[in-house]
Amino acid sequence: MFSAAVLARLEEDLDVRVVDHFDLIAGTSTGGIIALGLGLGMSSREILQFYTDHGPRIFRDRSRLRGVRHLLWAKYSAAPLRAALTEVLGERTFGERAKRLVITSYNIGTDDVYLFRTPHLPTLTRDWRERAVDVAVATSAAPTYLPGMSLDGARLVDGGVWANNPAMVALTEAVGPLGMPLDAVRVFSVGTTTDLPHRSRRLNRGGLLPWARDAVEVLMRAQSESATKQVRHFLSNDRVLRLNPTVPTGVLALDKVDADELIGRAGHESRTASPAFTRCFADHTAPAYVPCYPARKD
Repeated sequence: MFSAAVLARLEEDLDVRVVDHFDLIAGTSTGGIIALGLGLGMSSREILQFYTDHGPRIFRDRSRLRGVRHLLWAKYSAAPLRAALTEVLGERTFGERAKRLVITSYNIGTDDVYLFRTPHLPTLTRDWRERAVDVAVATSAAPTYLPGMSLDGARLVDGGVWANNPAMVALTEAVGPLGMPLDAVRVFSVGTTTDLPHRSRRLNRGGLLPWARDAVEVLMRAQSESATKQVRHFLSNDRVLRLNPTVPTGVLALDKVDADELIGRAGHESRTASPAFTRCFADHTAPAYVPCYPARKD
């Protein structure tokens, strides 16, 4: 909701379509859903409305046994998420996108990263056939919160387990397969807010019990921060705009947000970032993306 609101306010304040200024969009988890919506041609305001309307329904399970069930099963069913995504994305395929996209997931069956990539290169001949809804469910299958997804035998979970911040994924795609020189790349990276919890000194001693509560959160934060710093190292600070404000600890959770709080913070961040966005990205209008669909064999 925060990420979509930042983009929506930027579009309204600057009277632009953010996607018009970018050649490649990468997304992880909820960012993957946003990337899919933008690639489909949705406005940022429409994507924000999706979160506002459907978020409470997706995380609506209030059964008394939910906490007990969560010990062995996902906290929520994937059915409400899939239904909400289907309402917006319909039956369109991943390849029906007007932008180059890279969406992250992880295959726990082979213990390997899994990338959904639009057919922006002749060698990318498979992912474009997948349903967009399936890609969205796969990238956002947050472990413990939502069940993993099976896709052609691949056991896929949220891409955040390895690319919580996909900025480095985007840079790698741009410089590697797409062959862009580093000095031609600029990156706009939007997070989902972060907090700074107190780290107990008990963690210094190690052990399973002291780290049981903090391990996942520490790892997710560490990989996000490292990705930002790596991108800045390659491109320099003046070609990277990162928005990911700090919020009070405990105010927000993945499945429980205060919409007014998030949208208010997004408005503040977008107001502050508008000059930097204009300076860094407004002078570039992305050429139309032409997919490299494989030739039909009749």
